[in-house]
Amino acid sequence: MCLSNWLIKKRTILTKTDSSLSELTIPQGLWIKCDKCGLLMYNKHLYDNFNVCPQCDNHFPTFSYDRIIQIADSGSWKPINVSLRATDPLNFQDIKMYGQRLKEMKRKTGLYDAVQTGVAKLTGILIALGIMDFRFMGGSMGSVVGEKLTRLIEKATHDSLPIIIICASGGARMQEGVLSLMQMAKVSSALYRHRKKNLLYIPVLTSPTTGGVTASFAMLGDFIVAEPYAVIAFAGRRVIEQTIKEDLPENFHTAEYLFEHGFLDFIISRTQLKQKLSQILILHQSHTSL
Repeated sequence: MCLSNWLIKKRTILTKTDSSLSELTIPQGLWIKCDKCGLLMYNKHLYDNFNVCPQCDNHFPTFSYDRIIQIADSGSWKPINVSLRATDPLNFQDIKMYGQRLKEMKRKTGLYDAVQTGVAKLTGILIALGIMDFRFMGGSMGSVVGEKLTRLIEKATHDSLPIIIICASGGARMQEGVLSLMQMAKVSSALYRHRKKNLLYIPVLTSPTTGGVTASFAMLGDFIVAEPYAVIAFAGRRVIEQTIKEDLPENFHTAEYLFEHGFLDFIISRTQLKQKLSQILILHQSHTSL
């Protein structure tokens, strides 16, 4: 082969190699950076650590399907009232029709509404478990959320089960108006009947827990638990400051501030939550059996 032909062939091979290399891309979603301490970590390692930063204990958002895995014993979760879904009784429209928003949320999350309810075992102890999901319209409490939680509590009362509700919500769902506000009283009344039977209720407040959820069932527990650094509030900072004409502390709406002022019983890291809840359940069982 002459030198000129060899050079042409070599250039062709190099061109093809360069072209294939240029098409290579780094897969997305393999790494994530903690926005609190800056730690760069492998996404799978973060997931295996319950979506908690191993360096600074920063709690990343976690949604209902993952929380079922984190709380319930493997294979023990049995959902109830899965098919309940909201209608649009007020024919509400802002930028979009409320009915359209519901369809979009169902498509994006795979959920019919902002809470999953069911029974499960936690270290072998049968419990009624409700888990709110912030992805569905900010975890807002509409008629379906209130109805599913009420039915869960009534089942727990009938079957003498302890209840754990993982709270994550922006508050009442404005698209349902007064129908949404009614859920506060309905769920609270069901919890009162549950307590009358000396049964245990533990709300777990995650970030954020605000508005009508904070003003009702989130603060009615026998033990009130929160995750570290969770935002917990009824009204927003600006509204309160404008009302009282004073500046609020920087950490005013945090779990740590509420714990310091006696509104919470425990602040528990997500990595320890199942173990600590199990200890509370066992202690309650031993007390009630005396």
